[in-house]
Amino acid sequence: MIKIQQVIDDLTASVDSIASRVDTLKFGDSQAEAKGIAVTFMATQQVLEEAVRLGANLIITHEGTFFSHHDQTEPLGVDDLVYEAKKRFIEEHKLAVYRFHDYWHRYRPDGIMEGLIEALDWQNHLTEYLPSAALVTIPAMKLEQVIGYIKKQLGIGYIRAAGDLSMNCSRIGLLAGYRGGAENAIPLFAKHHVDVILYGEGPEWETPEYVRDAMFNGKSHALVVLGHLESEQPGMKLLADRLGSRYAHIPVHFLPVDPVFRVL
Repeated sequence: MIKIQQVIDDLTASVDSIASRVDTLKFGDSQAEAKGIAVTFMATQQVLEEAVRLGANLIITHEGTFFSHHDQTEPLGVDDLVYEAKKRFIEEHKLAVYRFHDYWHRYRPDGIMEGLIEALDWQNHLTEYLPSAALVTIPAMKLEQVIGYIKKQLGIGYIRAAGDLSMNCSRIGLLAGYRGGAENAIPLFAKHHVDVILYGEGPEWETPEYVRDAMFNGKSHALVVLGHLESEQPGMKLLADRLGSRYAHIPVHFLPVDPVFRVL
């Protein structure tokens, strides 16, 4: 029998202990048997119900279950039925919910970034891992072609982009998740000479506006914005694959989450 705590210990063993306020067991008994594991980017209500249907009692989620980074479980409004229904479902079905965020990002390489690069099939084009980014050099192609390739590889319906669609791109800087702010992204252009930055999300008044001014001044800079989920979900699939190999006698399921937005 493998206990839930053993799975947690195995997840964190590869990284020196960190003072994470979010990577904790949110619900459940750490000494209970791990009968099935469901790995997901976000423990949505739909994901929780699917996990129960599959017989999984341990949910490993990258992002917070209750709509905030620090997993605030108290409703922001009075008598919020969305919070109450979710908590009640977790407790009634005796689910263990473990948040695996900071530790996964502290793996070397960053597990989320590694999953994104594998999903894009750019492992052989990787030139360097930086603390918060990765650099790849691909055969030169038009920005429009790069975007089409990314959409196909990740299976996503839309991407936001800034830049000349006909410009040639070869050097790409990748920033998964919420790392698209100026401090992380903008230096990749000048210091590492990337043609295009690909990130999950970031403040729209920072890096996108830098790219706007760069284009106005005649520089061939471009930005591709995937979305937070779209950039990080491949990393959780990678985790599920690894756990499936490690625990041969425990069913491990990857439960993907559909994009929340529609383009109208």
